[in-house]
Amino acid sequence: MSDTIDLAMPRVPSVRGRLKDIPGVGPKRVLLAAPRGYCAGVDRAVVAVEKALERYGAPVYVRKQIVHNIHVVSTLEKRGAIFVDEVDEVPEGSHVVFSAHGVAPSVVQAASDRGLLAIDATCPLVTKVHREAVRFARDDYEILLIGHAGHEEVEGTAGEAPGHVTLVNGPDDVDRIEVRDPERVVWLSQTTLSVDETMETVRLLRERFPKLADPPSDDICYATQNRQVAIKKVAQDADLVIVVGSSNSSNSVRLVEVALENGAKAAHRVDYASEVKQEWLDDVSTIGVTSGASVPEVLVQELLGDLADAGYGDVEIVETAEEDLVFSLPKELRHDESGAQDARALGGRAR
Repeated sequence: MSDTIDLAMPRVPSVRGRLKDIPGVGPKRVLLAAPRGYCAGVDRAVVAVEKALERYGAPVYVRKQIVHNIHVVSTLEKRGAIFVDEVDEVPEGSHVVFSAHGVAPSVVQAASDRGLLAIDATCPLVTKVHREAVRFARDDYEILLIGHAGHEEVEGTAGEAPGHVTLVNGPDDVDRIEVRDPERVVWLSQTTLSVDETMETVRLLRERFPKLADPPSDDICYATQNRQVAIKKVAQDADLVIVVGSSNSSNSVRLVEVALENGAKAAHRVDYASEVKQEWLDDVSTIGVTSGASVPEVLVQELLGDLADAGYGDVEIVETAEEDLVFSLPKELRHDESGAQDARALGGRAR
């Protein structure tokens, strides 16, 4: 069995020539943010599903979307992945993959109770937050979890410390927070939030609870921070910013907000290049382009091709960081049937 997995997502149907060149707006260019796109955790999760399909054959079940990108999900569905909301929808004895966003211990137990063969593709950076939640709960801290209600990552983290977690949706939520003991309070956060908004939330929480403890390290992941730093630099010179990413991708949505907060005259999110509207290009000379951490590079290249047709063929890369973090495959996939070690390593490449 080959240990080499083809990470390339299929190209989307071409819509080249749909956008028209608008003369008279001055020199046209694209500022292409780097880093952008897949992070190490997403890379690992997508390959985990591909590897499971290769090793065990279709179908392989996945609880929730493996990552928050409709193109990735639809592509894996065509290869034989079946996405479900909960493990009780998975036939007993089947293989099930837990998504990059993580799950609560109750989900792990439910899968075990059904005799499912679970593959845990939780991003290791999310797992770190889970361990922090367990430790702080064991020490009887009240955990103020900064994040978005209903997000899978928040549900998984809260499930690690039932009875100890209070959700804080953002700065506007701080005034309503009540705690049992202001002397034993700590904050944790969803890994895909806006860095600036999270730090503002922490500042306001500390005004209310001066003894608020910090986690050992900033929970916001390196990829989220790097992509926000890059788009901040791009936005300063952009008439328009286009973010490739799905609507349920928290980090993609945040990139639009960060662009607008840092000088972009307009910013829009699209899943595909075909969603770009001709009127967005009116009087636009400089377009900033980036993509969320769960977006394959093929989607960005489709967008760049369409923009080139509209006269924006001059592409300047704006690089603010290099990413070389690597994660190994989930432990359930690291050995083949003969017991040989699978040495496949996955990296957070800026593509």
